Formats: sequence, structure tokens, C-alpha cells
Amino acid sequence: MSSAIRADGLVKRYETWTRRGFFRKEKQIVEALKGVSFEVGWGEVFGLLGPNGAGKTTTVKIISTLLLPDSGDAWVAGYSVLGNPVEVRDRIGVVLSVERGFFWKLTGRENLRYFGMLRGMRGHELERRIDEVLGTVGLKQLRGADKLYEEYSLGMKARLALARAMLHNPPILILDEPTLGLDPPSAREVRELLVRLAHREGKAVLVTTHNMFEAEMICDRVAIISEGRIAAIGTVAELKRLVAGEVPVVVKFSGILGDRLSKVENALRSRLGISKLQVSETDGGFTARILAEAGSEERVVARTIDLLTGMGFSILRVEVAEPSLEDVFIHVTRRGGGDAGQGS
Repeated sequence: MSSAIRADGLVKRYETWTRRGFFRKEKQIVEALKGVSFEVGWGEVFGLLGPNGAGKTTTVKIISTLLLPDSGDAWVAGYSVLGNPVEVRDRIGVVLSVERGFFWKLTGRENLRYFGMLRGMRGHELERRIDEVLGTVGLKQLRGADKLYEEYSLGMKARLALARAMLHNPPILILDEPTLGLDPPSAREVRELLVRLAHREGKAVLVTTHNMFEAEMICDRVAIISEGRIAAIGTVAELKRLVAGEVPVVVKFSGILGDRLSKVENALRSRLGISKLQVSETDGGFTARILAEAGSEERVVARTIDLLTGMGFSILRVEVAEPSLEDVFIHVTRRGGGDAGQGS
């Protein structure tokens, strides 16, 4: 058994309805996954990185046996999610939402006791394991073990969700955006815990995220998923080599953007002759991140400033940065998709 998780050609389609006038609607088929394949090794943190709607949650739900694929299969600890779903569930701990499924009028300890008993755990062994996971996620230190769940902060809820996933000591953890909405200290502690579980205890940890910084910090390998396809896969260093010869130019600006985001992106592409760029909203303003050909940075900076000031924006900061996963994402998704860099 060479890998903890192996997804092979996963395809998933959904039926949706689009309204056409007041009295007519039209059925549409949305292909959420278009042949997703990857492997996760033992003792590694593997990141499934992509924007909202890219197919990350659909992928982990199939691997967790919560959804059936229309074609393809996945194997968890050697067991097929289609042929052996019970064996798969025994070997995974899953967090799809940090707030769902708990009883508000029970304490954290009582919640864990309930879910442990559902798994057939009893007596001294259950109480020992509850104490162990509460300590591992930091709830004992925060005196949250015997506090009512309704009094928990979001960070404490995230810790309890992780404790529940770890309660039966599964060798594989599958976590869908586990730090979403957490304050920076809580998010950092969750990230450090995941790395420790993989590197020290040998567990396989599959994490979905749209946070490029987080993926770069904790993931041993990353698969970038875009529009239901794996666009690139490898270590962070391997992925950064995909943007060799390109230099990230970052321009932060402020002003009233309204619904003009796509117009600003298109204007920059036209003015610069560069397709690999992205404009996003950030704290206190907006950021244009442009992948410029090495040696053209000064021209790109000057033309970008001219265009943005001409549109009424104020320039806050300009920097020429080191390549990041965000630049890799822009590179592999702005060139028309495909399976660049795909591998195991």
C-alpha cells in the first residue's frame, strides 16, 4: 500500500435549473469534477488549493464517502470508496464544517463522549482518549473541555471539530478549509497541529484551502484545482519553478471599484499585453498582481500606474516580489487550464 489516498479520474455532475422568464426554466448540467486524479502519501500534509467553486469540497466529499462519483474511484488506506465505504469511514477523520453537528447544551467533553459512544468506544478507554485529544487541540489548556458548546468561540469550535475527527485515532485526516474564519493565533495553532500530526505521528492529512499563504506554509505537496481539473501538482518548490522567467509585480491601490473589477483586469491586460494577472480586494484597498517577463518590470510598473491613476485610483504601494503559490495559480489557470505538472 504505497499511498494513503488515491483519487483516480473522479467525475461529478450536478443538475441545476436556470430561470428563463417568469414561467419557464431550463435544466443545465454542471460538471463539478472533470477527471480529478492525485495521491496523498503517509506522513505528509497535502493541499488541495483553489478558489471557491473549483471542486475542492466535492472532491473531499467523494473521498469521505459522502458523495458518489459519476465515474472514477478513490482508495483510502487501500479501500475503495465505492466498494468498501465502511472500511474507509473507520480509517478517516473528517472536518467539513467547524460548527455543524454539535449539541449546544452539552460541554465539549460531553459532546466527545456522545460521538465516541456512537463509534462503539466505552468506559476508561473512551475517557482516556477524550482527555488526550482535548489536550492535543488545546481545549484543556483553554478550560474549554467542560464549558458549554454554546459558549465556545469560533476558534474553540474549530478545535473541538478537530478533536472529534481525531477521537478514534484515524490514520487519515480530511479537512475542508479548517482555518476558515479563525483569528490569526487560532489559525496558526491549527496549522502547527496538522503539521505535527503528519510529520511526527505519520498521519496523512488532506487539507482544502483557497488561502495561498496557508498552503505554502504547511503543505508538503499541493494540487491546484481549477474549474474541476487538476491544473498543477507538486511540492511548493516544484510549482514555483513553473513561473521561472516571470517576475511578480504587485501594485496596491485604493479608490471606488464598485463592479469594475473585471473591467480593470481587462484594461490592464490590454494595456500591458499580459494575460497572467489578477485584481483582488484586500484590506484597505485593492491589489493587482501581474506576472511580468523578467527584464520588463519597470515598463509594467509605469504602465500600470498610468492606467490606474487615469481611472481615478490612488497608488498605495508598488513592489517587485518573489514568486509565490498565488503566482503559480495565476500562471496555470490563465493559460487555458490543462494538466500541467500533474503527477503523483
